[in-house]
Amino acid sequence: MTVAFTTPYRPTFSMHTLSTLAVAGLAAVVSAAPAPADGFRLTVDTATTYQTIDGFGFSEAFQRAHQIIDLPEATRAALVDLLFNATSGAGFSILRNGIGSSPNNTQDWMNTIEPDAPAGGPAGAPHYVWDGRDSGQFWVAQQAAAYGVKTFYADAWSAPGFMKNNSDDAGGGYLCGSPGAPVCASGDWRKAYAEYLVENVQLYKEHGINITHLGFLNEPDLTTAYASMLMDGAMAADFIKILHAVLAAHGLEKQVHIACCDATGWATQRNMSDAILRDADAAPLVDVFTTHLYTSKVDTPLPTRPQQPQHAWMSEYADLGGNWSTTWFNAAAAAANDTDVLKGDGLTWAQHLHTGLTTGNLSAFLWWVATQDTQTNGNNNEKLVLVDLAAGTYTVAKRLWAFAQFSRAARPGAVRVAVKTTGVDGCVAKGASPLRTVAFHNADGSVSVVAINDGAVDVSISVRSRVANAVSAEAWATDETRDLEPVAVTVDARGDVTAAAVPAHGVLSVIVRV
Repeated sequence: MTVAFTTPYRPTFSMHTLSTLAVAGLAAVVSAAPAPADGFRLTVDTATTYQTIDGFGFSEAFQRAHQIIDLPEATRAALVDLLFNATSGAGFSILRNGIGSSPNNTQDWMNTIEPDAPAGGPAGAPHYVWDGRDSGQFWVAQQAAAYGVKTFYADAWSAPGFMKNNSDDAGGGYLCGSPGAPVCASGDWRKAYAEYLVENVQLYKEHGINITHLGFLNEPDLTTAYASMLMDGAMAADFIKILHAVLAAHGLEKQVHIACCDATGWATQRNMSDAILRDADAAPLVDVFTTHLYTSKVDTPLPTRPQQPQHAWMSEYADLGGNWSTTWFNAAAAAANDTDVLKGDGLTWAQHLHTGLTTGNLSAFLWWVATQDTQTNGNNNEKLVLVDLAAGTYTVAKRLWAFAQFSRAARPGAVRVAVKTTGVDGCVAKGASPLRTVAFHNADGSVSVVAINDGAVDVSISVRSRVANAVSAEAWATDETRDLEPVAVTVDARGDVTAAAVPAHGVLSVIVRV
C-alpha cells in the first residue's frame, strides 16, 4: 500500500470489538466448547514446551538506515512507528546492525571505527574513530529503544582489511592468525579483532544503547565484492574463545551474548555448529547459532549443547531475486506452481515463519533490510518497505504484515507450546486440515495461536487456550485485502475463544489475555 500522510498511516488498534468476561479461579484445564460446523478446534497445551522466543526483526545495514532518516519528519515518525509499535504496528523487537569494516562510506559501505592499522602491528594501540552515526544505524537503534526494543544484534561482515591475509575487507580472505589460514607477514590479529568488536559494543553503551548479541561473521562461506571474510567451524570455535576472553576482560561476558556464524544456509550452519560443539572449550561460550536460508532451508533443528542449549536465529533472509511486489498471494502463480513469483508473497513468508518456528525451533526470525529507496533499489524484493525519498512517501509490502502476525502474538520471552488441531468429530486433523498452527505462552501469562490457512475457503475455528483466569481475547487477520485488521471474537465462560475464522489464503492470530 502507498501511504498518504495527511492522516496517520493506519488506525490504532487500542479498541477492539471483543467480548470480554472476567472468570475468577478458572481451572487450567477447561471443558471443550463445541467446534463450529465444518471447522476445527485448536487446543493449546501449555505443559508441553519448546523454545523461548527472542523476537522478530530486521537490519538497516549498508546505510539503508538513511532511507528512514532522510524522509520528512512526519513520514519518518510514521514509518518508525509502523516498524516498532507493538500495538498498532509490526512490533519488531530485534535490530541487527552491521559493524562496519570499510575505510570509508563510499557507495553503500559501512565505515569502520578503525580505518588505519595501529603502529606496531597487532600489539599496537588502536586509534578508534566514532562518528556518532554508524552509517545511520545508531539513530535507528535509538528509535527502537524508545519503543522498548531491548535486543540489539551487532554483527560484522568482515574485519578491517589490515587484519586479513588479503589486506582488504572485501573479497573474502581470512583473519590473520586463524588456525589453518594463510600466514600473514603482519602477524596474528585475532585478539585485536576481538578488541575492535568489543569497542563497537562499548561505543554504543557509552551512548545509551546496550548491544545484547555480538557476531563476528556474516556468510563466512561466501566471497563477495563487498565486505566479507572466510572462516570454517574450527576457525570460528578458536575465535569464540578469544572473543569471550576479551568480553570478560571488559566485564561484558554476562551482558553480551556471542552469536555465530550467519552462514549462507541451514546445512552450512549445521556443519559450523557441529564443529563448535566439538570444541569443549568453545561450546559453552556461544549463546546463539545464527543462520541464513539462501543456500539451504530449514529441515531439522540445529544441533545444540545438551545442557543450556543455544538459541537458533534465522538472522537474515529475503527474496533476493524477485522484482518489487506488494502481493499477499498470487493465485495465478500458485496454480502454475511458479515458485519464483511466489517467493516474495506475504503468505509465502508466513509459511516460512511457521516452518522456522516449528521445524527449526527458531527463537528469532529476521528479514534482511526494512527499507530501500526507489532511486537505487526500486525494482528488487529485498526490502519490506519501498521508500520514495523524492516524494517523501513509502510503500509497504504484504510481507511486513506476515511478520506482524507473529511478532505481535509472540513477544520476547514467550515460549512456544504445543497446539493440537481436531475436527468436528474430535479426531486429530491431519491431511484434512488446511491449517498450519503454532502457539505461544507469553511472559505476561497470555496465550496466543497463529493459524495459517493454505486453503481457498475460510475456515472457522475455536481455540481452547487453557488459560487460568482468562478475561479477554483479541484477534487480527491478514489476507489480500486486510493488513493486521482486528477481528471480533468471543470468549466464553470457560475461557475458550469462538466465532473465529481463518481467512482463505490468510493468517489469523488470536491472543487470550489474563
